[in-house]
Amino acid sequence: MPGTAPRRPGFSAADVLTASRIPLAIVFVVVPRLEVRLAALALAAATDLGDGWVARRFGASRIGAVLDPVADKLFMVCAFGVVLASGRLTWYEVLAVLLRDLIASIAVFITVGARRPTAVPARIGGKAVTLLQLLTLLAFLFDSDHLPQLAWATGAVALYALWDYNRLFFRKLDQQ
Repeated sequence: MPGTAPRRPGFSAADVLTASRIPLAIVFVVVPRLEVRLAALALAAATDLGDGWVARRFGASRIGAVLDPVADKLFMVCAFGVVLASGRLTWYEVLAVLLRDLIASIAVFITVGARRPTAVPARIGGKAVTLLQLLTLLAFLFDSDHLPQLAWATGAVALYALWDYNRLFFRKLDQQ
């Protein structure tokens, strides 16, 4: 792909951005102040957006391909754990918000266990889920009455994203 630097062993600048989401997840959980959680959320979103650009521009690492989705999912699980603990969403609403992440994680373990790991590139549905997850967290932080509706909208888009990824994934498996 044009503009994509080759993967190399070791740790890259993009990996530093990616890895920063791990302490940000911890901060989101342990510091209950609104401005701190907003900053953690903004930085997590910025590093999620920025690490891909840095990797394409300056080079990616092999570890980054694994670290990025782990850091993404860890941040979201921690942040939505806070939402769940607050009682503002039910367990099944949080499950709907995290559905794409949970199913994708299970799929990775299955394909690696079956020794058929298959990378599926980012898709628009997945990007939309991430955006809606961030908006849902903002709605939580600002105590919005629209929090449950955003959670269900995120779950609905997650179902579409799963269908889209699944379709592409099985097409790629058939080609192997």
